[in-house]
Amino acid sequence: MKSREENFLYTPYSSEDLLNRVNLREGEKRLGENIVSEEKKRFVIIGVEESVGPVANLGNPGAEGGFEPFVSTFLNIQANRFLLGKGVTIAGRISALNRFSDLKKNRVLVEELDDFVLDVLNKYVAADQIPILIGGGHNNAFPLMKFAAQRLKKGINVVNLDPHADYRKQEGRHSGNAFSYAFQQGFLEKYHVIGLHENYNSEEMLTRLEKDGHYFTIFEDYLAGQANINEDFVNVCKDNMKTPLGVELDMDSIIDMPSSARTPSGMTLERARIYLKTVSNVENVAYLHLPEAAPSTTQENVVVGKSLSYLVSDFIKTVNKREFIK
Repeated sequence: MKSREENFLYTPYSSEDLLNRVNLREGEKRLGENIVSEEKKRFVIIGVEESVGPVANLGNPGAEGGFEPFVSTFLNIQANRFLLGKGVTIAGRISALNRFSDLKKNRVLVEELDDFVLDVLNKYVAADQIPILIGGGHNNAFPLMKFAAQRLKKGINVVNLDPHADYRKQEGRHSGNAFSYAFQQGFLEKYHVIGLHENYNSEEMLTRLEKDGHYFTIFEDYLAGQANINEDFVNVCKDNMKTPLGVELDMDSIIDMPSSARTPSGMTLERARIYLKTVSNVENVAYLHLPEAAPSTTQENVVVGKSLSYLVSDFIKTVNKREFIK
């Protein structure tokens, strides 16, 4: 196995790098023009370009491609009264340089990626800043939870909109067990996962979620009218209003989104936006994580770029309204 530095690379963005992606237009102000200003930043966006985690979970590659279309789109949305962008920076991106055909090697590689992501977060995100991690597999939830818990010196609560609980056995790290590892190691206190699909969560995992005292809802209950999803969003927000909360949204949850586990049945993008606008309205958001987007064509890049930009801007606007900043 190569050293961690040979397997992963962090590339910081300069102001010039970001401005080169901004399509300037007379009489208009783009978000990217304010993002590269020298003012203090509240939100630090970091990209992850890897699919080691999903492949180590016996899944599909492609999650390395989600961040780049987001950057190009996000920098070019309008800076206006709704979001000026002065409190936002795009710090850089983490790239995986290797992936193995051997399952055990890939799972060891995910452990190394955990440490690498944690190091980047510690170096580039200050105590009063909120990290936003975009791209890669859901395995990267683990270093995010560890980062937040170590800063707070206690386990955090997390809410996740996801058809899969990602609470598999501790069988070596991969994208399907970030939350079970975090709970076992004390970084995760209470896990709220919304919209699990009946067909894609094992009985063993559901039983373990219950045994460990976590909360989950079932997508099919919403289809049958046996539960109200907006009420569940509000209840999670109320339950965590005073508690540091990590916010997770797996792009797999959105219907027909180009992603690692694309689904023909799921949440609409509008419902995902409502989710973020609701659960992010707590007093202490620990982070935002948007993993698993996996575009493979030019048109899919457009869909992913715009979708992620809507979600990130919704999140930032919601937190800004609470903190009275733009």
